[in-house]
Amino acid sequence: MIFIAVKFTVRSAERDNWLPAVEPFTLATRQEPGNVFFEWSYSVENPDQFVLLEAFASPEAGEAHVKSEHFAAAMDLMADLVAETPEIINVEVPGEGWSRMAEVTPRSR
Repeated sequence: MIFIAVKFTVRSAERDNWLPAVEPFTLATRQEPGNVFFEWSYSVENPDQFVLLEAFASPEAGEAHVKSEHFAAAMDLMADLVAETPEIINVEVPGEGWSRMAEVTPRSR
């Protein structure tokens, strides 16, 4: 599985526009056959920073993603909204998606 984490620091004036602007990209990516997950969060320390966690079933699925029309359109759009070049981690990892964390389980109430 290809696991990717990206930090996008957006222009302060664009913070409220970011998620609506990337929604078409998000929805299209989630429909890709090789997409495992594609999830947005934001930093609690920097209100202008969004974090994207995404995974693809194989290197081929990741390659198809970056060659898609919706990827190209999103990169063009994002260039107008970001305040700096995004930071990325892109690694191949074993597995097929999220696993359960062994160290924490809910207590009975």
